[in-house]
Amino acid sequence: MMIRIFPYGAIQFMAFEHYKTFITTKLGVSGHVHRLMAGSMAGMTAVICTYPLDVVRVRLAFQVKGEHTYSGIIHAFKTIYAKEGGFLGFYRGLMPTILGMAPYAGVSFFTFGTLKSVGLSYAPTLLGRPSSDNPNVLVLKTHINLLCGGVAGAIAQTISYPFDVTRRRMQLGTVLPEFEKCLTMRETMKYVYGHHGIRKGLYRGLSLNYIRCIPSQAVAFTTYEIMKQFFHLN
Repeated sequence: MMIRIFPYGAIQFMAFEHYKTFITTKLGVSGHVHRLMAGSMAGMTAVICTYPLDVVRVRLAFQVKGEHTYSGIIHAFKTIYAKEGGFLGFYRGLMPTILGMAPYAGVSFFTFGTLKSVGLSYAPTLLGRPSSDNPNVLVLKTHINLLCGGVAGAIAQTISYPFDVTRRRMQLGTVLPEFEKCLTMRETMKYVYGHHGIRKGLYRGLSLNYIRCIPSQAVAFTTYEIMKQFFHLN
């Protein structure tokens, strides 16, 4: 997880800034919409670059005591490559991941950016403070940053969660007994919905995922804002 999250987070935030600039200057799209577009594109870029690491992470996390198919990260890479069609084995479930990541990352950046701009516009003294690297620029206070990031994560996770469930099932591949019924995204979603429904199928585990997602996004956005000040980017 740690090996994956470093490049994933770095690529996502770097790509977001580049896409936002490109969309604003080259395409002429401004307002809040450019955050949604840039966030979606940044999320998809980060996913494509780090997806093999995510597949290995899921496989290792799914193992239970006494039934270890993989002895470690390198062994998992070798086994998947040898037994599941080479490089294609590392990209099983990529399509639902991209379809889920586009709204997830897009809504995350859009919600956080919108809450930030609205908060600083209507309650600058209550919610904001001068940036440490540029006193002329207002930034959110740390606890408000955490709150906005958490809200953004919760909303984005709710919208994209069915794709997340589909992705995990497809990533597990031959580990699951119903593997042959979940070869494509359509087959997987149809199988989950048909056997478990919406609440206990496509949205199963959502409340538990909130416990992971909300603090994760809150800390990620807050750290991002702090590092922008640290490197004098405001």
